[in-house]
Amino acid sequence: MSRKDLPKLPYLDGPLSHPFYSKVVKRLLDLLLALILLIPGLILMLPLAVWVKLDSEGPVLYKAVRGGYHNQPFYIYKFRSMVVDADKSGGCTAKNDDRVTRAGRIMRRLKLDELPQLFNIIRGDMSFVGPRPELLLYTNQYTEEQQCIMWVRPGITDRSSIVYIAQDEIVGEEDPVANFERLILPEKNRLRVEYARSQSFPLDMKLLLETVRGVFGKAEDMAREKKDKG
Repeated sequence: MSRKDLPKLPYLDGPLSHPFYSKVVKRLLDLLLALILLIPGLILMLPLAVWVKLDSEGPVLYKAVRGGYHNQPFYIYKFRSMVVDADKSGGCTAKNDDRVTRAGRIMRRLKLDELPQLFNIIRGDMSFVGPRPELLLYTNQYTEEQQCIMWVRPGITDRSSIVYIAQDEIVGEEDPVANFERLILPEKNRLRVEYARSQSFPLDMKLLLETVRGVFGKAEDMAREKKDKG
């Protein structure tokens, strides 16, 4: 499917706390940083792509529809971290989910599966920092108050990504979709609204640094677990 095949949804826009930063400065900074990171990113993505291909059958990249900027759907790109057609048996990853591949389990913990979203940023679909894009199933249910989430570009990371960095452990193994909708989604949406209404350069830098610290923390945890097992 191409972009022209995506559903047409009402265009959502509204007043922002820092409109010039959000609409102009932030987009320029995103594009500049994405272009700077593109070459080292491709160098890192190449062995990851080979790893995904050798680890399990199926395509290297996973492409899925998400709710986007101004409520316009887009295709988000990730390294495939689950078996083919895993999303047909549920859109939420459970704790110890057997659909996750061996390579995917490590990539997801270190957020390496998100690297192809550099291309989403260059295309203008996403930002480095912004509300994590959701399934249309959930964005179509936004209340009038929550629609401001769509006034800003979705991002690779945001406050909810940091708070729920171990989301699969919270949803557990039994009925993860229901647990996600009951235990996580309402708070995620609250944090998304909070971000959309207060987006600013200092806030974006703070969230970006917290994300980097969180990923390094996960890497240290993995190294510690490996050492303990050894």
